[in-house]
Amino acid sequence: MRPSVFADAWEGLRRNKSIAVSVILVTMISLYLLGVGLLAQRQVDQMKGYWYDRVQVSIYMCTATSSQPNCSGGAATQDQKDSVAAQLEEMEPLVEEVYYESEEEAFERFKQDYENSPLASNIRVGDIPPSYRVQLSDPEKFDTVASAFEGAPGVASVPNLREVFAPLFRAINIITAVMVGLAALTLVSAVLLMATTIRQAAFTRRREIAIMKLVGASNRTIRTPFIIETVASGLIGALMAIGLLWVSAWTLFDKYLLTQQGAGTAFISSADVWVIAPFLLVGVVLLAVGTSTVTLWRYLRV
Repeated sequence: MRPSVFADAWEGLRRNKSIAVSVILVTMISLYLLGVGLLAQRQVDQMKGYWYDRVQVSIYMCTATSSQPNCSGGAATQDQKDSVAAQLEEMEPLVEEVYYESEEEAFERFKQDYENSPLASNIRVGDIPPSYRVQLSDPEKFDTVASAFEGAPGVASVPNLREVFAPLFRAINIITAVMVGLAALTLVSAVLLMATTIRQAAFTRRREIAIMKLVGASNRTIRTPFIIETVASGLIGALMAIGLLWVSAWTLFDKYLLTQQGAGTAFISSADVWVIAPFLLVGVVLLAVGTSTVTLWRYLRV
């Protein structure tokens, strides 16, 4: 590519620097919002995989203070607990792994998970019932296991973990949709600004374009500087958006949530920004090239 093409592109950016800055800022905002939406969706997928792969069924046993109708006889006896354990063994290979958590273990886990919460001081041993944590080889067959223990002697409840987390995931999905919607609106603004920049630059150089057409210059030769201008503005905005996304993810996840909750929790990290970054960069290049090509069409007609 001829050096003069880049010189022409730089001259175009210099002449229309105020609009070019506007394109950069709007592109940055729109891609930042889109990136936040994509990261939120990755967080949902991460949490689903983390929780659903670990515990699909929790069988809570009765305690002396349980209020469920099935616990009117008081706390679950050892025979009732042994019966549940034996029945779970008989359900292999559907039941892949079983872990029994006593009242003391449940209390210690709660204190560890919520050590910075005022709730920790209000919980005592026995407030959280003992339970069997069951991992299934096929999570879709939750009902098969749950129905076998609902109402069984000594069993307080068999909550569906998917139903427990469904409201949280729905809320995050709604936030994701809102962010993507806002990103779409700002992307439209970015496209319009790109088109305005190109039209203004083409109008300013309309005589030059006409002369180039008369001497036989190809449409590609004429179009290239304008495309470079638009792609350059878009890429600068995209790089700024990616940098802002990384700082946001690093601050929220790496330096706060992952530090507070520990390394094994279901959170994404700033590294996920580099996963979506190529899509943002390729997307803005395609958007800029497409906008340039369509906008310049009328100026390149013979």
